[in-house]
Amino acid sequence: MLSIEAAPATVAELPLFDGGPYPASVRVVEPVVSLFINKSDFQQVCRQYPEVALKVLAVVGRRLRHLVGLVEAITFGSVTQRLARLLLDASKVAGAETFDLPVTHQEIASRLGTVREVVSRNLARFRAQGLIKVQDRHVEIVNRPGLQQEAEAQG
Repeated sequence: MLSIEAAPATVAELPLFDGGPYPASVRVVEPVVSLFINKSDFQQVCRQYPEVALKVLAVVGRRLRHLVGLVEAITFGSVTQRLARLLLDASKVAGAETFDLPVTHQEIASRLGTVREVVSRNLARFRAQGLIKVQDRHVEIVNRPGLQQEAEAQG
């Protein structure tokens, strides 16, 4: 899993610029309304309103930065580090120490490049260490410095 997008959002912008196939696939987890933009129509709008192209390129740039970070994390970071970062990021998005995980353990595993059992085992370890409390999908970070230490641990 490369990314989770929430509406309003765009996906698969790259073919609008180079005409090639999109190098990934998209799956929805709840009902969505999707719109298709024809390449020639998009290019015409960009010629008329160049700021549109710049905004789309900014989105593509952010996505590329995210993917480079993801490749680096999967290559050099442990699953424990990646899971701790995911929980800290979810807390940041929620703006609180308490939040609901928007995805299942299997979806977290896919996002982290591992299997569900490893995610469950690490969540259990975080609970046992007193870093988090978990009930169903409800998570509370009870020891942020400890969880941050897990996210930054080497080796």
